[in-house]
Amino acid sequence: MAVKIRLARRGRKRLAIYDVVVADARAPRDGRFIEKIGSYNPNTDPASININNDRALQWLLNGAQPTDTVKAMLSYRGVLLKKHLQIGVLKGAITQEEADKKFQAWIDEKETSITGKKDKIAQAKEDARKKAHEAEVAKNEARLEAIKKREEEAKAAAEAEAAEAEAPAEGEESEAPAAESNEEEENKG
Repeated sequence: MAVKIRLARRGRKRLAIYDVVVADARAPRDGRFIEKIGSYNPNTDPASININNDRALQWLLNGAQPTDTVKAMLSYRGVLLKKHLQIGVLKGAITQEEADKKFQAWIDEKETSITGKKDKIAQAKEDARKKAHEAEVAKNEARLEAIKKREEEAKAAAEAEAAEAEAPAEGEESEAPAAESNEEEENKG
């Protein structure tokens, strides 16, 4: 019986989540499986890969063949490196302590790179949020300036209308006494 380590799809449309399963190669993709050894969520950034490394290693040592996608995930998690080191221990090329030391050094380096990537993504999100906030503040300030400018123009226009209304009224008053004096001269004469 050919045994594969592969993905079984679940989840809703366009938001798929996958189970990492050990199944007979002849079984359908989402059908019968032997054991579920983890899950994979590609919707997060970085993608969430939760695999029982010990069980995956045991299945690999027993001859299970991973699909290309699962092979990449196992490599990312260090299971294939651990298999490689374990085969070296079984053949007598290295000791178990050396293999554990090499694997732990690789795990530490990998965790550092993953946290660096997460920090970089978080920083990029924070920068984008700050940039959007600054743009919104600038937009609001421009709106306030435009409103103040319109209010000042309206106030200046109102003052100009008031000044025009007062100027002709003063002009009429100055003409009215002159007209009265003309009438008085005509009446006298």
